[in-house]
Amino acid sequence: MARLTEITDPNDARLAPFVGVRDRQTAGGDEFLCEGMLLVERLLDSDLEVAAVLVAKGKVERLRSRLDERDVEVLTARQEVLNATVGFNIHRGVIAAARRRPAVRAADLLARSRRIAVLEGINDHENLGAIFRSAHALGMDGVLLDTTSGDPYYRRAVRVSMGATFSLPFARVDRSQELLELIHRAGFVSIALTPDSRAISIDRFEVADLDRAALLLGAEGDGLRSKTLAAATVRVRVPIAPGADSLNVGHAAAIAFQRLGLV
Repeated sequence: MARLTEITDPNDARLAPFVGVRDRQTAGGDEFLCEGMLLVERLLDSDLEVAAVLVAKGKVERLRSRLDERDVEVLTARQEVLNATVGFNIHRGVIAAARRRPAVRAADLLARSRRIAVLEGINDHENLGAIFRSAHALGMDGVLLDTTSGDPYYRRAVRVSMGATFSLPFARVDRSQELLELIHRAGFVSIALTPDSRAISIDRFEVADLDRAALLLGAEGDGLRSKTLAAATVRVRVPIAPGADSLNVGHAAAIAFQRLGLV
């Protein structure tokens, strides 16, 4: 059962995980931050370990049933104490600190998956969160990231993902080339998404007979590295109107997931 404590002083040591949130994206160490009522509800519904919850006094009751099922420290305070603690007007009225899920080995994730998103250099956390959200909704089994991609547990990435980070498994691999080697050894067809007009239009790409498919996504602007494009099994593009430059990677990924995902 949750342990409720009212806090009146923003300098109280128990508030440490939440101090100065405006200037940082994680809680530090193996913890991450999650803010907003809907996201905290989804966090409490997940199997992740929740370390602490800071909530405005008037909003405790909405979380009561979920909190009662958890052994978690719940700190309640007036809105002005919350604002002084986190460093901005946290109008959503609730923020939680939770522990990251233990790291998953890439080989293990591939072994139990049929559809994988592979991210190379996706370091914008809004794009990262958007990719996780659509991957989860559209039938992808997990995500592989290279070391130049961002942290799915960053506060902004978690917020944009709408909690998909809590349930969609992911793993990180040191180098992009190792990613492709792992994928191909595991029997995946690697599908590189590119704006190149010479690539196959994704609406003409036959997916019905694909047993295992990995969609490769690159960063805004630079896209996938030339070595990655060359090593991919096939290159596909999302058809767009004449004169348009390209789509945001998060939007393009969602279109591709809908085509490739198992939903």
